[in-house]
Amino acid sequence: MALGYFGASTGAAAALAAAALLPDTVSAVVSRGGRPDLAGSQLPSVRAATLLIVGGNDSVVLALNRTAQEKLRCENRLAIVPNATHLFEEAGALEAVAHLAWDWFTTHLALTASVGHR
Repeated sequence: MALGYFGASTGAAAALAAAALLPDTVSAVVSRGGRPDLAGSQLPSVRAATLLIVGGNDSVVLALNRTAQEKLRCENRLAIVPNATHLFEEAGALEAVAHLAWDWFTTHLALTASVGHR
């Protein structure tokens, strides 16, 4: 069975660190408004496909995610939700996050399940 982690805020670093420690178990990670930079030296060890979702109006966290993304060596994508702030409180922002996460997990967990664990 394929396994995915979802982490928000500082929980994103925990999800990525756990994925780095369990490379044959975790197939996908989604970070919502997260601080993946806090996973530090573990970022290059992450093998799980990683989606970083950041609000377009959250410039500090956006910059931190771009820096962390450069350290990832796995399949990854940075998705920016336009006009959203850190907590995604704006109308439709959390729905956009849910759709992005759903698509990422559906694609990457189904792909892993069909070919077996890495």
